Amino acid sequence: MVRKLGLLLLVFILAADVFAQGCSQCKLLAEQSSGLDESAFSSNMNFGILYLMAFPYLILMFIFRKPLLRFFKSILGQAPSQ
Repeated sequence: MVRKLGLLLLVFILAADVFAQGCSQCKLLAEQSSGLDESAFSSNMNFGILYLMAFPYLILMFIFRKPLLRFFKSILGQAPSQ
């Protein structure tokens, strides 16, 4: 058991370059922004992260559109309580 754990740890240490590459969008933005100041670089990185995050949310909205519509109709259809 100890030998397997040691071998696994050795593989992770030797393959650090494989795991540390990052996503292609971040790498592209980092290469394009190398000559810019730090605020422009961080702005581009934030845009890239938001771009990558948008698609899973859009897919989930498409899959669960009917339950979401029912939920918002039930909230908006209720009379305000006093």
